Order: sequence, then C-alpha cells, then structure tokens
Amino acid sequence: MEFDIQTLISNIGFPITLSMYLLIRIEGKLLNLTDSINNLSNNILSIKKG
Repeated sequence: MEFDIQTLISNIGFPITLSMYLLIRIEGKLLNLTDSINNLSNNILSIKKG
C-alpha cells in the first residue's frame, strides 16, 4: 500500500491521517503484546499444574 502523506492530509485531513498512521504502527505492537499475554497465561497454568 503506497500512498503520499501530503495527498492524504489534503484529501481527508490531518486528524484522520494521523489516526490511520498510529493505528497501522500500533497494530504490530498489539500482536506482540497479545502473544506475550498468551505465553504468560500458559506459563501460569503450567506452574499451577506442576
């Protein structure tokens, strides 16, 4: 997905462009956080069983 930032800002406005940028950037971090939480849950369950 290739786009020009200046074109987006002029077409849809700064707040929407900024929101889109932040959502795209944070998506990968949220996936990592979800994986970490799942790993933590599995570790806690394995400790309780052991």
